[in-house]
Amino acid sequence: MSLDVSLEIEVDTGGKEPHIIYLYDANITHNLGPIAEMVFLYGPLWRPEENGIDTASDLIDPLINGLHDLRRFGRDHFKDAAPKNGWGTYDGFMHFVENLLKACQEDPKAKFTVSR
Repeated sequence: MSLDVSLEIEVDTGGKEPHIIYLYDANITHNLGPIAEMVFLYGPLWRPEENGIDTASDLIDPLINGLHDLRRFGRDHFKDAAPKNGWGTYDGFMHFVENLLKACQEDPKAKFTVSR
């Protein structure tokens, strides 16, 4: 199972329903939730609707802060929270956060959606 995240926009083309254009999408294993919790990213990423996260711009500051903590504490700090089954790594989570941050900065007005 994984957390699927998307940045999307709706475009009114005059048809019955607006079209959704996906600008960015990625997924990450739920096994990395404990690491996300340690850097205060679990709520914004896994439960955005409960944390006031609607758009990419809402997510930028939490991602910057979480990325800062991931780098500041380093891999060893998170080793006990790393999945014991090997599905998901600190490096993989870092990569996920870095890429999502870049996408949010490029399209800050995009809607942020998740599927759990």
